[in-house]
Amino acid sequence: MQEAFKSLIYQTSPLHDIGKVGIPDSVLRKPGKLTEEEFEIMKRHTVIGADAIRATLEHSPAATFLHMASEIALSHHEKFDGSGYRQGLAGQAIPLSGRVIALVDVYDALTTKRVYKAVFTHAKAKEIIMDGRGKHFDPVMVDAFLRAEVEFDTIRLTMSEHEETITTDTMPKLLSTANG
Repeated sequence: MQEAFKSLIYQTSPLHDIGKVGIPDSVLRKPGKLTEEEFEIMKRHTVIGADAIRATLEHSPAATFLHMASEIALSHHEKFDGSGYRQGLAGQAIPLSGRVIALVDVYDALTTKRVYKAVFTHAKAKEIIMDGRGKHFDPVMVDAFLRAEVEFDTIRLTMSEHEETITTDTMPKLLSTANG
């Protein structure tokens, strides 16, 4: 990855879930498994986010970084095998930024406490990510994760000691390590 791409993804990835502002709290904070109807509502956050970012871009055309932010918001739940949402993209048709954030977002979700699940260990998250290689995740992204897994775990531990959570806006910093 080029330095410009790494910098841009670092700047824009915190906006990946901005569309969740349009999802009812009853769905976002539900402590159990979502019903099919609730999951359909949750899936809307990708389009809501992408649309909001595009609308902002119309009013601020010089903010070209918002192109990638919109791309990430819309594509970070696509799966490499085509079984993700909203567009049903597969493989290289998924923007690179979406393939990167898909893995980072899952790692974050697995290794932090959520209302619907306990914290998984780094080893368990690694196992899940490796099992998703070529299905959920781009094999190239999984290989990059494996090269940088010590850094992922170090940041996870550091953040949990200081803030009791790790956020996806800290994860893009790992991109430079993942491609080293």
